[in-house]
Amino acid sequence: MKSIFKILIAVAAISSMALSSCNFLDVDSYFEDTFRQDSIFSSMQNAEGYLWNTPKDFPDPGAIWGNSWNLGQMASDEITTRWRTGEFPGVLFTVGEINERNVPTSMNIWYRMYRVIRRCNTMLANVDDVSDMSTNERQRYMGYVHFLRGYAYYHLLMNWGPCLIIGDEVLSNSESAEFYNKERSTYDESVDYICNEFASAAQVLPTAAQQSISISDRPTKGAALALIARLRLYQASPLFNGGDAARRSFGTWTRKSDGAYYVNQEYEPRRWAVAAAAAKAVINMNYYQLHTVDADPQNPYPLASNVPTDPFPEGAGGIDPLHSYHDMFNGEGIIQTNKEFIWAMASSNVTNYTRHSFPVYFGGWGGMAVPQRVVDSYLMADGRTIHDASAEYPYDPVLTNTIGGSGKTLGSYILKPNVPKMYDNREARFYACIGFPGSYWAMNSASQDPSYTKRQFWFSYDDVSGITGTGNNINDYNVSGYSPIKYIHPDDSWANGKGNVKSAFVTGPKPFPILRYAEVLLEYVEALNNVEGTETVETIDIVGNETIEITVTRDMAEMARYFNMIRYRAGLPGVTEAQLTSREEFQKIIMNERQVELFNEGYRFFDTRRWGIYLDEDANSSNWKGLNVERDRTNSNNNEGFFEIVTINTQNIRDRVALPKMVLLPIPHNELLKVPAIDQNPGWDR
Repeated sequence: MKSIFKILIAVAAISSMALSSCNFLDVDSYFEDTFRQDSIFSSMQNAEGYLWNTPKDFPDPGAIWGNSWNLGQMASDEITTRWRTGEFPGVLFTVGEINERNVPTSMNIWYRMYRVIRRCNTMLANVDDVSDMSTNERQRYMGYVHFLRGYAYYHLLMNWGPCLIIGDEVLSNSESAEFYNKERSTYDESVDYICNEFASAAQVLPTAAQQSISISDRPTKGAALALIARLRLYQASPLFNGGDAARRSFGTWTRKSDGAYYVNQEYEPRRWAVAAAAAKAVINMNYYQLHTVDADPQNPYPLASNVPTDPFPEGAGGIDPLHSYHDMFNGEGIIQTNKEFIWAMASSNVTNYTRHSFPVYFGGWGGMAVPQRVVDSYLMADGRTIHDASAEYPYDPVLTNTIGGSGKTLGSYILKPNVPKMYDNREARFYACIGFPGSYWAMNSASQDPSYTKRQFWFSYDDVSGITGTGNNINDYNVSGYSPIKYIHPDDSWANGKGNVKSAFVTGPKPFPILRYAEVLLEYVEALNNVEGTETVETIDIVGNETIEITVTRDMAEMARYFNMIRYRAGLPGVTEAQLTSREEFQKIIMNERQVELFNEGYRFFDTRRWGIYLDEDANSSNWKGLNVERDRTNSNNNEGFFEIVTINTQNIRDRVALPKMVLLPIPHNELLKVPAIDQNPGWDR
């Protein structure tokens, strides 16, 4: 990604630099050949130029659909499609077409991350030579370097698991081959190392309040602490903490030199307390907050009768739940001033992939589809599930039963009278995230032509939003009848040049939240829920920048406080005492809340694996249902049957597999050849 961390290169020689592709064994010589190392560190201006040129090797964090840097959305159980091309490596992975010899270019960031690491090691080794840096400037410089180094290892960990850690060494070609022949660290050793890097950064990086908006893309103290919280939660989860999933995927995987398991095989409950303390460190900064938009007094979003109306965050009073959530993602809000974004940046990838939700007829590519399982995970307006709906806010599974009358409005959101009742009475996040059959797509910027604005999309065979409208684009249609719309603004349109449309546009910039406060709150609650007894653990004191001890227990009032903030922002009632009392029941609620709150943000692939549910559910055809998009809504063409829930009939679903080895990517074969001591990930060939 070219704009990460607001890369502002002060030296022309640096900005014109084009480094060759190399791996961590190679010397990053181009810079030294054109701009000697003693010149790089001869001044603070040059040293900072070198520092802020380094992040160019990180991928666009918003690349979670096509050309993705990790397996992402297309390898999760949130999105499916008919596409099966190199643009969508996640799809190829789910059908078994990726192995150690053909890791796609976008995902094969191994060498790029080690290039970042080598540059970071070079900076740490030479920063003391920068004579015009003050002590405080040098400390902050080193903080950024530690963050970048930790972030590079983080990328390696997320794709490949246990890392090959090279410490502070600045590797050169002058050493013997044996020098480079190193073993991998265990998963726990890797997480500890990365968290220590982020902790070192957190000691000196500015807070978001201290950082200028002009450099808001740069990481802050909060970003460092939030990444620690994420990693500690993953480390406590069953896949990496002695659960059944750990044994199924890693039970025989040991390091040759000492026989250590690469992934922990014995459950350590204390890890949940460590994760809770890490998340609480972010909360204790008292800076971040959930994003809200004030309610429109003339046209308020209706709340269910059991939703507290106290002012947010004690209730849902005074806010518009739909806009509070949706405006974070659709380009309406301002990225730099949103206090829910711990670390976020504009992503052209996010903007471009909204086009894959629009049907071909309306200028899109129409192929991203959401399965019925995800649709069913959204709650009713009163917080009940569809399986336990109330008489006041009923759920009707019969798709031919419609709202009727003149339809209804939910604040600014429009439900047409012919919309199936299945989609009525749902929570605000449902309407912010899911384009369902009969949903209203405003596309206001195409106002010159009524054929392309203010339309209902049905996605049925006979509708222009379905197969009929694709023309010769045989793969470019929605295969479930549900489209992801989380990043789509009511003004967005891709129909420029169609009909009389002359000036359609897409609202931007679209943000991608690398880290946001809602995630931290859910991490804290999940970790607390799994704490057993009382634990004393170490955490970072963000005020004194030192390590302190805190006591952690499964405090139900604490869990309710932070969980309910997320529910109230969504216009829902809070969790009940009965739900909180049962650890197992509340864990299921948390898992569903992550599915809904974090939908289409890139979490689901990792969540299903760390929870240990991936192997049992991911390729289960019962999870891959939708409407019968090969049929019409009416019988006018003797092809009626759209309003029937069926298993999605695509080759990608029929061929989908879930194997223990697929919790991690294989290390590329050419990288293994360079370092024979590196063990391949289990189940994959060298």
